[in-house]
Amino acid sequence: MKDKIILKSVDLFLNLGFKSVTMDDIANEMGISKKTIYQHFQNKTKLVEATAMNVFSNISQGIDCICALDKNPIEELYEIKKFVMHHLKNEKSSPQYQLQKYYPKIFSNLKRKQFDKMMTCVTHNLERGVAQGIYRDSINIDFVARLYFNNMLSLKDPYIFPREQFSMTLLMNNYLEYHIRGICSEQGLKTLTQLHIKEN
Repeated sequence: MKDKIILKSVDLFLNLGFKSVTMDDIANEMGISKKTIYQHFQNKTKLVEATAMNVFSNISQGIDCICALDKNPIEELYEIKKFVMHHLKNEKSSPQYQLQKYYPKIFSNLKRKQFDKMMTCVTHNLERGVAQGIYRDSINIDFVARLYFNNMLSLKDPYIFPREQFSMTLLMNNYLEYHIRGICSEQGLKTLTQLHIKEN
């Protein structure tokens, strides 16, 4: 039952937001009593924390699976982007920003985990790209990886990028191309062009 509650909460929180979804909403959606939820989670904060960590864990495992395929580094970034967007349901409710605003401790803990995960993943991607001649060998890998993480967080701030003006799909597509073009070699740019032709 605990896993079912987490799964339903993930669906509701990502679609409607952490703030607006109540314990009553979750209970009603599941056809169970609120008391049943409280048997597994002391309060809403504990449920939000379990939900956020569940999403992080699932996405991390998925990214590991994509990285294990050892694809072309540029293609790998696009595969990861597609996977993450699918799992976050295109972030209709700005879940990360809501976490930061209403559950700062959970957000801070999650941000540390995301940073560690992304630094490992992006650093490995950059190293492989440089070794294969797809990325320029003059880039500072540690700097680029940290910049990539920071910019990804900024994309999710609705004050900087209002949702009515910028969809998450548009932001992710534009930023990924911006990132790749900034680090690509001539060979990498050809790979990027071929990838665009294949996707369109």
